[in-house]
Amino acid sequence: MTSNAAVLVAYNDLEAACAVQQRSMQHRDSAIERLSYRAHCRQLMELGGDSYGFIPLPDGRLALFVADACGKGLPAALAVAGVQSSLRTAVAFAGDDPVTVVDAVNREVHACSETGHYATLFFGIVDGAASIMRYVNAGHNPALLIHQDGSTSSIGATGMPVGMFAEASYTEGVVQFRPGDRIVVYTDGVTEATNLQGREWGLEGLQQAATESLAQGACDAVQAIFNAMDAFSREQQCDDATVLVLQVA
Repeated sequence: MTSNAAVLVAYNDLEAACAVQQRSMQHRDSAIERLSYRAHCRQLMELGGDSYGFIPLPDGRLALFVADACGKGLPAALAVAGVQSSLRTAVAFAGDDPVTVVDAVNREVHACSETGHYATLFFGIVDGAASIMRYVNAGHNPALLIHQDGSTSSIGATGMPVGMFAEASYTEGVVQFRPGDRIVVYTDGVTEATNLQGREWGLEGLQQAATESLAQGACDAVQAIFNAMDAFSREQQCDDATVLVLQVA
């Protein structure tokens, strides 16, 4: 094979891999009682280590997740694909129990990963009718719970990142929603976006953008957050960035 042909094959393989990664994060809009939700992932390179997903469950419930594998590029993309695959399989067998799901993901990722490779993971099961979310935050950035009056609280870690230790333990957390509440889950590429002076956007910037977009639906809120982040950083992205918004009616 000539060098030009080899380059073309590699380019085509990369394009195919990118398409697979993008398809893995597509979801159909579903009619789930009292819930609206949207997410967007923008990788730094063609492939990256961020991922998100929405999985409709029986009885009008919704599983959601955001994952961030260590590293960047192809290695991180392969790692987060393993997390995503393990999680979807675990949800199929234990979708009612966030701790069981994340424990299974942790063991699988640990068994299949090199030493030192891990991923942070936020996984929740939302029951819109009961206005409740049960979740596990495996070493991920604290999610934001934003109330309709603009007050906020954070949803911190309940365990360590998946893949570090096979015997890691996880604790379930519970969020009780009020009408109009919003959950924002994100990766560190969002809050660590920097401006030309080297200052990070931080949790304050994200919180302000998320609060200012409360009157908008989930889809518009996600775009508003990215727009605010880009305005701060002058569109100079330095890491994979993902934002997920879930709104309770």
